[in-house]
Amino acid sequence: MKVLIIEDEPAAARRLKKLVIEILPEVELLPVLESIAESVAFLDQQPAPDLILLDIHLADGASFEIFQHVTVKIPVIFTTAYDQYAIDAFQVNAIDYLLKPIKREALAKAINKFKGQQVAPSIDYQKLAQQLEIRSEARFLIRLGQQIKLLDVKDIAYAYTEDRITFFMTNNGRRYPVDYSLEKLEELLPEDRFFRINRQFIVGLSAIEEMVTYSKGRVKLTLQPAAEQDTIVSTERSPVFKKWLNAY
Repeated sequence: MKVLIIEDEPAAARRLKKLVIEILPEVELLPVLESIAESVAFLDQQPAPDLILLDIHLADGASFEIFQHVTVKIPVIFTTAYDQYAIDAFQVNAIDYLLKPIKREALAKAINKFKGQQVAPSIDYQKLAQQLEIRSEARFLIRLGQQIKLLDVKDIAYAYTEDRITFFMTNNGRRYPVDYSLEKLEELLPEDRFFRINRQFIVGLSAIEEMVTYSKGRVKLTLQPAAEQDTIVSTERSPVFKKWLNAY
């Protein structure tokens, strides 16, 4: 049985490893992972383990974010320090959980429960996160060859298409390709900070350095970092753009 521990607290990870080995002497413990990015990269490339022990809060955010980027169909036991409200949410969603500090008896019971299941439970992890009122800044998974990077929304200046590829431009002038169309990014990016100005660009409010009136009622933008293409709000989008500026 292969068990993966995802935990960013070294002491908690050591205790989990010790307890798992005591309960399952034949276990194959995979290397402990400490972050969302590390976990996504591992689960995306490696054969799936039989069981995951997953801390809810990791160094780079809420662990539910992992499930936005990779499909996990195996049992997951969450570790948490949440109160009774959160425990009720776990019970409703038929997920097992362990309250920290983790006790041997509780871990043994959870592992035996999953060993007795024929199929992993079907869980809506995003719904569970909402029930637990976990709020984290939206992030995007960036793939750079074999490397994986998580890009925070606050670091994005604008998004644009070029040669049928979508890119993010960051506030510090770095460009990253993304696996989303501009149409999808319109849904994902917060509407109070980003606006689709035309077929090629979604601009961030903080990236707008200057605005001037242009022909046919349009608005021409100067962005920072500078864009190689003209950034002109289309005729049909200009009235909506002005309302958006006033709203936010």
